[in-house]
Amino acid sequence: MEVQEKLQELTGKQKIKLVKSGDHAILSVLKFCKNQGKEKVLIQDQGGWLTYRDYPKKAGLEKVELKTDYGIIDLEDLKENADEKSVLLVNSLNGYFSEQPMEEIAEICAEKKCLLVNDASGSIGTELAQIGDIIIGSFGKDKPVNLHYGGFIAFDEDYSFEGEFDPSKSDALDEELDKLFARQLRWNGMHWKIKADLKDFDIIHKDKTGINVVVRFKDEKEKEKIIQYCDENKLPYTICPRYIRVNCDAVSIEVKRT
Repeated sequence: MEVQEKLQELTGKQKIKLVKSGDHAILSVLKFCKNQGKEKVLIQDQGGWLTYRDYPKKAGLEKVELKTDYGIIDLEDLKENADEKSVLLVNSLNGYFSEQPMEEIAEICAEKKCLLVNDASGSIGTELAQIGDIIIGSFGKDKPVNLHYGGFIAFDEDYSFEGEFDPSKSDALDEELDKLFARQLRWNGMHWKIKADLKDFDIIHKDKTGINVVVRFKDEKEKEKIIQYCDENKLPYTICPRYIRVNCDAVSIEVKRT
């Protein structure tokens, strides 16, 4: 099976456009939306990607940040803001640590005639990655498809997007796609083990499936205990608040970097 066919299977879409990065995919799609008469981009107020906040302006679109529960879209706020002039750009694996309710989100977007753009960089290989009008993703460093280069746009309609992909990377991409499910299986085991080990701490969205694990701390002592656990188990981590994870005091255990 060739790269295009594998991505068609993973996204459930018939057409695949390969581009040089996930960021390029985002900007290309937003420019397309502008040309289609869209006026505003709805994004999550945390748990998204860095360029969610910057690229709407580059594309000539207004940006609206939706309320969330630590990155999980507030469906009522989505209902209030979505309309035929809007596009929702959402990270379906919120901050790489919890799944969005994508079926409910898709129903609202369809009802409101809001274009749904699903960033499946983290969710690719799961059912979440097949929900949306347009599916985009990155093959960058520390992603499930870990090529350190490239991205994609997947769609069914007769759309046209800007962007190119280095054809010399095609064989390596093919190999990375073949590694996807084994990588996900390993990460899934690590994810739930960490949650079990840290069950006495305040784990955000502790019952939701993800890759990373985000743990809140209330003081420096608790923060140091979480960091000590990471150090002892050779687990990379970052300290929040960070838009791409959560906007509160927490340690994000970066399973996706292992």
